[in-house]
Amino acid sequence: MTIKKTSETSANISISFAARAELLEILGRWLRYLQSEKRFAAHTIASYAGDLNIFLTFMTKHLGQIPDIAELQTLSLNDFRAYMARRRMDGISARSLSRSLSTIRNLYRYLERNEGSKNDAIHLIRTPKVPRTVPRPLAEEDARNVLLLLKEEARSDWITARDLAVLYLLYGSGLRISEALAFNGADRPGGETMVIRGKRGRERLVPVLPSVIAALDRYLKLCPYPVEDQGPLFLGKRGNRLNPKIIQERMARLRRELGLPESATPHALRHSFATHLLASGGDLRTIQELLGHASLSTTQHYTDVDTASLLKIYDKAHPRA
Repeated sequence: MTIKKTSETSANISISFAARAELLEILGRWLRYLQSEKRFAAHTIASYAGDLNIFLTFMTKHLGQIPDIAELQTLSLNDFRAYMARRRMDGISARSLSRSLSTIRNLYRYLERNEGSKNDAIHLIRTPKVPRTVPRPLAEEDARNVLLLLKEEARSDWITARDLAVLYLLYGSGLRISEALAFNGADRPGGETMVIRGKRGRERLVPVLPSVIAALDRYLKLCPYPVEDQGPLFLGKRGNRLNPKIIQERMARLRRELGLPESATPHALRHSFATHLLASGGDLRTIQELLGHASLSTTQHYTDVDTASLLKIYDKAHPRA
């Protein structure tokens, strides 16, 4: 019988694991390590915990018993391959399978460094090949139209003004939606630049356009709730911190009204920020810094977008194309 208990991080992320008590304690320490030492975001930790729950549940059936630290230490290459095969049979994508494998490897690295438990077999598993995807930004005109469509209504409706201010931050400053919604009142930008703390605590300096400041001023003027320095900057209908789902739903309505593709999401505005800068002559290193990418290779994906755009224009305009 599978026993489920709860491992909880200091961020109050509670995840159920099918495991024995000793392993649960270790997993709890690992989750806290991801939060405090590696500075993973809460939703990233929750994703890791979800992947691990699936892995442990599979191993419980595969081994015929609830696993403990000794079982994890002695898992063979065939055991890991059986897990990978099961996930493929479940229809999981190569990208999701790769992430799941990354979670398991992360755990085993932690076990080796901090718990004295080692398993060499995990290092022999090949990472699934993930098809390289190109970011799908909005065209400059489409990005402008998204903002213009909200602008008129935002003059009198505080919720629309709030959503417009968030979208301005994504497109005007290249923020992730999680970064924008993590702002407290004291973080409200007021100058030409602001410091953003991104993934794993990395800090970066980003520009703040006058239009971004104007959108924030309009929202704060109309907002019926007081915005405290230590409270959230962007508030929901009941005065709590705004849920990202609300902005995603707003963007979904906008793309339907404008006839934009499904790829026109809030995150696509961040892609648009980078792609439009590159098309206007921005260099990759600067864009890397603005986006907060740890690796230049991540930023280089935007050169693929620009090349694809050029080829599309060529195919359309060249008389011999």
